[in-house]
Amino acid sequence: MALFGLFSGKASASDAAVEAAALRSDRFRQEREADWTRLDTIVTRLEAGRTRRLSDADVLALPVLYRTVASSLSVARETSLDAATLAYLEGLVQRAWFQVYGPRVTLWGWLRRFFGGEWSRSVRGLWPELIAALALMVAGAVVGWLLVAGDQDWYFSLVPGGFLDVRVPGASREVLRGTLFDGAKQDGLTVFAAYLFSHNAGIAILCFALGFAFGVPPLLLLIQNTATLGAMLWLFHGQGLTYEFVGWLSIHGTTELLAILLAGAAGLHVGRSMAFPGKRSLIEAAAEAGQRAAVVMAGVVLMLVCAGLLEGLGRQLIEATPARYAIGYGMLTFWLFYFFAFRRDPQGSESE
Repeated sequence: MALFGLFSGKASASDAAVEAAALRSDRFRQEREADWTRLDTIVTRLEAGRTRRLSDADVLALPVLYRTVASSLSVARETSLDAATLAYLEGLVQRAWFQVYGPRVTLWGWLRRFFGGEWSRSVRGLWPELIAALALMVAGAVVGWLLVAGDQDWYFSLVPGGFLDVRVPGASREVLRGTLFDGAKQDGLTVFAAYLFSHNAGIAILCFALGFAFGVPPLLLLIQNTATLGAMLWLFHGQGLTYEFVGWLSIHGTTELLAILLAGAAGLHVGRSMAFPGKRSLIEAAAEAGQRAAVVMAGVVLMLVCAGLLEGLGRQLIEATPARYAIGYGMLTFWLFYFFAFRRDPQGSESE
């Protein structure tokens, strides 16, 4: 009997503890449930995109309610409340966090804002670096031409090995002309075009990535890359094929070279902001410049993809030089119009 009484006493104590815990959990929920329900309603409407149904009071209350419910979750964990309450609060706090601190726009909203003015505005913000980068590219092409004209051995130093098939000093007009036409029948030209695209894409990425070194590497890369172009222009000009070569290059080259110009300007912009931060700290100057340059580089990647498509399709399907010029400089006109004439406010393109 004594043993039975002992077990009975323990069972009674256990039941009392469970009952007390349940009572404490119910009281905890009742005191705070109104805030939980209101936050849940606000978050649900935001997740569904029904922002117009939210009052100004609800929008202002969102961060306060989030902190209140997060505090409730902390208390619930410390007092070991029931698992259902904990799971509900954890899920609600996680959902509210994304609405308070998470991304403000959808992917579609970001794309509309990016193409709706943010990209073009960021490019215009680099205008001093764009002028400097353009001057460097022109100077590089001139230097490459003059070096090879003075000593043909420079050609093999300036032109990468992947470009050296039959395009070498001493090649006849017929051989060089054959590399510009009948592209669909030449496997070697396909390899060359792929190498050209990957080479220029690598140059564009390096120009931006190395901009943190106070802009010095982008200067050198821009000059080196267009020195290669100058050397090849000299080669084709020597056989009277300048018009044809520029036309062949224009289909994808106007887009590709412009992408390199933008990448070089982005790298110079970061480097200049670090070398001359002004009244800002070095970190603040680099962060501000990096944000603008990153937007430009996102567009550069798209331009390089576009150039690859133009090169792959245009080279195979279009062999008339006037048509090549029309496509190449039509694309250049489009890009310049978008960057410098399209001045829409990107804030007006954001999603609700």
